[in-house]
Amino acid sequence: MKKFAAVGVTALALAAALTGCESSGGSGSVESDCKPKNEFKTIADGTLTVSVPELPPFTAYNNGQPQGVDIEVVNKIAQAECKTVKWMQTTYAGAIPAVTDGRADVATGAFYRTKERNEATNLTDPVYVDTMAAISKDGITKIPDMEKLKVGSVDGYLWVPDMKKVMSSNFTVYPSAVEMQQDLEAGRIQVGLDSFGSASDRLKDKKEYQVKTVEKDDRVKASIEAAQITFPQTKGNADMTKAFNEQLTQFHEDGTIKDILKQHGLPESSADTGKPRLIG
Repeated sequence: MKKFAAVGVTALALAAALTGCESSGGSGSVESDCKPKNEFKTIADGTLTVSVPELPPFTAYNNGQPQGVDIEVVNKIAQAECKTVKWMQTTYAGAIPAVTDGRADVATGAFYRTKERNEATNLTDPVYVDTMAAISKDGITKIPDMEKLKVGSVDGYLWVPDMKKVMSSNFTVYPSAVEMQQDLEAGRIQVGLDSFGSASDRLKDKKEYQVKTVEKDDRVKASIEAAQITFPQTKGNADMTKAFNEQLTQFHEDGTIKDILKQHGLPESSADTGKPRLIG
């Protein structure tokens, strides 16, 4: 579900609440007898500097005490590698440039594994997948059922081109989730399509709406093969990427990723990423 430079236009709206400036906070301390599982260099010796945009439930700076799925995973990796963490608050558009400019080692924010990002940064193996979700009052999940209705989506998602073909004039594309939600509440559309995580968090207080994973449909590729989430890192730092990948493999095997997703209201099945692949 590829979106512009970020996970979604929703992210841009959220990021607008932040200033263009960056701030930082730290977390954790390292025991003197801590033995790292791997050795790799970072910008600041012994510290992992991590850019944190605003995209709950994946990342939220939270006044220097970051929260979210990505935050928890990175924190656990840092602990295993005996690193303290310096959290750097950024706008969404600035999260990856903080890495490419040499100000951060790692970017968080539910970034997709794309060919373009792979050229500018090192990409870790998949952490989880971002699934296509339907927002409706009736819990609609099947695309054939949507064909009789008015459906909308935020621009930039991977499913938009295919859904345009399927839905024709019954499909509306919006610049952000704000406009889409307004039309959904006004009854101008009956179903809104969005990222499961973003939609679930945004609508957690609107009990009249259900957020459901869209069932697989051969006509819509994104419903069959979800986009994989990664942690973009300093280009050329193969040792750091290797260390992250080793930890991610362990977290997938021991159920840590599933547990973290569940704690944040996301489906455990999102941890089933499949083999690494690039989109775009």
